[in-house]
Amino acid sequence: QVQLVESGGGLVQAGGSLRVSCAASGGTFSSYAMGWFRQAPGKDRDFVATISSTGGNTYYADSVKGRFTISRDNAKNTVYLQMNSLKPEDTAVYYCAARRALLAGSRPQHYDYWGQGTQVTVSS
Repeated sequence: QVQLVESGGGLVQAGGSLRVSCAASGGTFSSYAMGWFRQAPGKDRDFVATISSTGGNTYYADSVKGRFTISRDNAKNTVYLQMNSLKPEDTAVYYCAARRALLAGSRPQHYDYWGQGTQVTVSS
């Protein structure tokens, strides 16, 4: 059983940057592909980015490509999401997720474990 805990959310002005982190425990972190999703009030949970278990492959939603970067440190059992050039429409609860596989996709059902989320609010 893998436990995921997100941190680093907060309030930032449009155009600013923020890095959210997700610490994993209870499993062999390097065996898990990781993903970030986000959910705004009244909306579905949307895919943001995913990274392979080795860190060698990444994939992004079109809406964040070029602005967000997903990375991982397997020695620290942590995955990161660096968010630059933030926009008000990036406001959401950000969730990390894990799948015991080399790669994972962009759908929530691809993932086995979820964190509790961290709020990111971008003011205009």
